[in-house]
Amino acid sequence: MRISNDIESCKACVYRQLLFGDLTESEYELINQARTEKIFRRGEVIIRENDPIDSFLYLRKGLIKLYKTDEHGKDHLISINKPGDFVSLLSIFSNQNSHYSIAALEETLVCDVHLDAIKQAVSTNSTFALRILNRMSHISDEVIVNRFEIARKQIKGRVAYILVFLADQIYKSQEFRMPITRRELGELISMTTENTIRTLSEFRKDGIIDMDGRIIKIMDYKRLANISKTG
Repeated sequence: MRISNDIESCKACVYRQLLFGDLTESEYELINQARTEKIFRRGEVIIRENDPIDSFLYLRKGLIKLYKTDEHGKDHLISINKPGDFVSLLSIFSNQNSHYSIAALEETLVCDVHLDAIKQAVSTNSTFALRILNRMSHISDEVIVNRFEIARKQIKGRVAYILVFLADQIYKSQEFRMPITRRELGELISMTTENTIRTLSEFRKDGIIDMDGRIIKIMDYKRLANISKTG
């Protein structure tokens, strides 16, 4: 990890309106003085499970994964997050320690704001506090909807769903590098590694996707999206 020397003002941030649009000038200054921008290489851990929560984090650039570690030391993937996501928002007011770990899947820029500054702005700006509550509700709803969508699908539907998600929501492209292992992909959609690999191979055989190592190319997006929808 290294600290970025090219720090952009909160007022100039493209994600400002997601949460910080109603801050006063003095509150902007408070947040600006209490933050750093950190750059993480692929594979670096940003937060470890059980670390004290003392910062408010949001993802400026890159890609991250959230995961938990079981009593046997095995990691279990929870979600993949993209720029604009407030990766610590669900825990900052309810827990003193993080319930999950966060690691960079590619070079990642994270904005780190000291939690005391966020709490001070919340205590003096009710509109900002409401924005945080709304955003927390939105994140919770996304988690519930995504888990429901995955749970109700058959094997092929689950794999198609995550491929469409990666193409549409993460990479905005029908060709991308799979950011996680086959095992992690299976964990994300509640499938065994074997079933995940077999389904990807079937999609390739049917001409729906092409694969070269971790590079995925969607050859028949319409068909893949239909499997995702009806799966």
